[in-house]
Parts: sequence; C-alpha cells; structure tokens
Amino acid sequence: MSGLPSLTIAEARRALRAGEIGAIELTEACLAAAEASAPLNAFSALTADKARYQATLAAARLKEGDAPDLCGIPLGIKDLFCVEDEPARAASRILEGFRPPYESTVTRKLWEAGAICLGKLNMDEFAMGSSTESSAYGPAISPWRRQGDPAPLTPGGSSGGSAAAVAADLCLGATGTDTGGSIRQPAAFAGIVGVKPTYGRCSRWGIIAFASSLDQAGPMTRTVRDAAIMLRAMAGHDPKDSTSSPAPVPDFEAALVGDMRGKRIGIPKEYRVAGMPAEIEALWHQGADWLRAAGAEIVEISLPHTRYALPAYYVIAPAEASSNLARYDGVRYGHRAKIGANEGITAMYERTRAEGFGPEVRRRVMIGTYVLSAGYYDAYYLRAQKVRTLIRRDFETAFAEGIDAILTPATPSAAFGIGEMADADPVQMYLNDVFTVTVNLAGLPGAAVPAGLDGRGLPLGLQVIGRPWDEAGMLDVAFALERASGFAAKPEKWW
Repeated sequence: MSGLPSLTIAEARRALRAGEIGAIELTEACLAAAEASAPLNAFSALTADKARYQATLAAARLKEGDAPDLCGIPLGIKDLFCVEDEPARAASRILEGFRPPYESTVTRKLWEAGAICLGKLNMDEFAMGSSTESSAYGPAISPWRRQGDPAPLTPGGSSGGSAAAVAADLCLGATGTDTGGSIRQPAAFAGIVGVKPTYGRCSRWGIIAFASSLDQAGPMTRTVRDAAIMLRAMAGHDPKDSTSSPAPVPDFEAALVGDMRGKRIGIPKEYRVAGMPAEIEALWHQGADWLRAAGAEIVEISLPHTRYALPAYYVIAPAEASSNLARYDGVRYGHRAKIGANEGITAMYERTRAEGFGPEVRRRVMIGTYVLSAGYYDAYYLRAQKVRTLIRRDFETAFAEGIDAILTPATPSAAFGIGEMADADPVQMYLNDVFTVTVNLAGLPGAAVPAGLDGRGLPLGLQVIGRPWDEAGMLDVAFALERASGFAAKPEKWW
C-alpha cells in the first residue's frame, strides 16, 4: 500500500480497471502520504471526507465497468480553483474563511471523469510569484535537496505546492495555473511535467483571476502520457467563460508516438540570453540532438521581439491584476479589518486591503494602477499591448514558415533556496519567467519536460512551444524528449 502514491496515472488506471487495486485503497494511501508530508507544506488543506466519498463513488463505477480515464485517481487542486464548500483562499489572508458555494468548471470536469479531490495545494498569493514564498500559508518546500546541502529549496511558483506534491508522490497529478510560467517553471524545478494549454482550451470559470487575458489552467504530472490523459478531462468549451474555445478536444494520449520524422523544430536564437548557465545551454543542445536523432529537422529561427516580452508582461499582468483584485474590499466575503466607531467605509476598505494583501500583491496592484492611470496609460499599458502583438506575430511568422514546434530551456537555472532572493531586487525573481512569458503573451501552448540534472543533483527542464490548438503535436514532441532523456530521478525522502 505504501508504494501506491508513486504510481503514474496511466499505471493506476490500468491497475484499477484490472481490479488489482481499489479506488478506496489508493485514496487512503495518498491521504496517508499527504498527512505525513507536513514539512513540505505542499497542501494548504486536506479534503479527506470529500476524497473518501468520491473514492466510494469511483469504486462503484469501476465495479460496473463505467470507468473513465481518471476514475479513482487522487489529485491535488491548486488553491486558485474553487471547489464547492472547500477553502479557496488563493493563499491570501484577504480570502480567509471563504468557501465557495460553486465548483470551477475544470474541477467539475475532473470529478465527472471520476477523479478524487485529496485537497487544496499551496501557491504564491494570487499566483503572483515564482517561489511560493508569498503564500499566506508560508512557503512550500521542494522535496529535492542539493547534494550535501540540507538547505530548503523552492519548488518554484506560483504552482509550487502542486509541483512539490506530485514530485514527492503525495498525489498522482495536480492542477496548476499558468499566467507567465507558473506551471512550467515549478514543473522544471521539481522534475515533473507541466502543460500550459492554448489560451481558451480550458475554462477559467471558477478559477480566482490574476490576469484574465493570460491565465490558463493545466495539468502537472509525472509523465507526458499522464499530462495528456489529464488535459483531455480538463479541456473543453464552457458557455460560462466567454474566452473558452468551442474547438473539439482531441485524444491527446493517442497522439503520443514519438516519431519526429518530417517535423521541423525551431531553435530561437534570442533565447540564448546573457549569463545562461553552461548546464542549461548544454541541455538545450542535447534536447535538439535527441529530436534530431528521432527524425526531426532542427532549424534556427528568430523571434526578434523576445527581449521586450518580460517588461511587456510586467506591465500587462499587474494592470489586469489591479482591476481583478479591486473586488476584494472586505464587504462581501473574506477578511474585514476592524475600524473605530468614528471611521468610515473608506478606512475599512483601505485597512482591509493593506492587511489582507501581502507585499508582492500590493506591489503589483500599485504598478498596475499606475500604468492604467491617466497620463500613463498610453506610455505603458497601450505600448505593452502593441509589443504583445509583435511577439504574437513573431510566432505566427515562424509557424507559417513550416515550424512545427519550438524548443527552448524551461528556466534560466535549477531551483534556488528559500530566502535566497528575499533581499534581491524583485526583478531578479521576475527573470525566472524569461523563457516562459512569451508563450502566455502569444496565447500558445507550452510544456516543460524534465530532461536532466545539474551538477548538484537538481532537475533541469526543457520547454516545447506548440502551434495554437496543437497540444497533441506539442505533447508528442515532449514525449520524444521524455523517451530520449530517460529521466527517472526522484528526490530522496527527508520529510
């Protein structure tokens, strides 16, 4: 029973359908692993009663032979997704005590597919961060350690709890959200697979918003096949989300063949950034060699506006955040500050927001309010949107010239230590998104795949960027990389 949480989704699906293990047995094993993982701080809340009830339903479906792909599979849910009657705080004090009376579309789809909710997962506050250190729950801790060094490491962010839980074998998969790299960066740091779908592939309804034109939900799993299985269940049109696409959802798992013959893979020269560690560059070259050996043609391409992506993102995302977070005022739900008898509602608003939002959220809200203000809108926000258009055109040009997918590093480094960037310029933290933000600005699909270890034994990942709506083709390239790398490293249990 103790080894059950280490199963992949595909392995567990087969074993459950064959009757070799039971949904209740698997769920209890994952709950036990999660309960024993307190030092990781990956879960913000366990939903044991819900999990056991759903496991009973899944067991009945399996017995009747009505078993969708995720039937009986225990998952962790990022705290940004609303799960009916369960805590949904977005790792923020301002949503303290909030339990939504409704279900997000993505989680509803997962439950309909038979999945089991183990609990809510830790994250950066309102998904603003790259290390989970801005969480009101305290930072999530990576299950990985540097060789010979017990210092705690970040699992990345903002989906850091999701990455830590999957890497530590606490659940078989997890949901994440990606606004500028918040699925792919933690996946790379934790040695797992993370997929950010095309904008509109998964509904945003019931997911607490950060930046509405950039946010997208996706799966975080141990293998590419598992990501394909989970994404199929999560995706699909939702009339409650006006940005949700009616495009049909293909069978992503069936597309995994790993044959790259006839594929043209682009290598963008602008991603060779100054100061890139030699290990990252070497892995990037190795990834290209693996795809070439699988039959792909490797082509150098140019994405000339890449260097403007990070500054454009850090204008657009805070602007949208300042608008989205204006609703948190202490009146209807969540934290409300105490005020004196002679103080008015304005004082209550101001104090509630000052107490409820952490420093990083306050910083971004103030930046966003500034760039949207009269006199600065044209100089900052409008100009950033024009840059966004140019970045999208760069990708369109590359794909129009016959490029099937693009290969880049996933992150500019391996995982860093908790607190190592606490006193640094915030821009140093933002640079973690240098390889990922272009994908969100262009609305494209992207996947992070673990492909090697650095000199101190920490995971390093590669990123595959796909054509719009071609998650199937992108995942097939990721599958070829996964198969060629043979990555099987696991963190040694210390918690």
